[in-house]
Amino acid sequence: MPRLPLVSGGEAVKALQRLGFRVDRQRGSHVVMKKETVSGACGCVIPMHREVALGTLRSALKMAGLTPEEFIEALR
Repeated sequence: MPRLPLVSGGEAVKALQRLGFRVDRQRGSHVVMKKETVSGACGCVIPMHREVALGTLRSALKMAGLTPEEFIEALR
């Protein structure tokens, strides 16, 4: 498993948007992102912090059903 880079909340949101997610809503510093799939909707919560903690980012990717490789590729 590749090592996830340190990214800001804004960078994470942009990468997820490139992967087909959309911003559903925001409350305070947390953005809820959703994606409609054939098997139903999936989503994740991204904190809009200067640096998203690696464990938090890994958990958000797991909720979204993404691999770290897919996310790293979308950052480019």
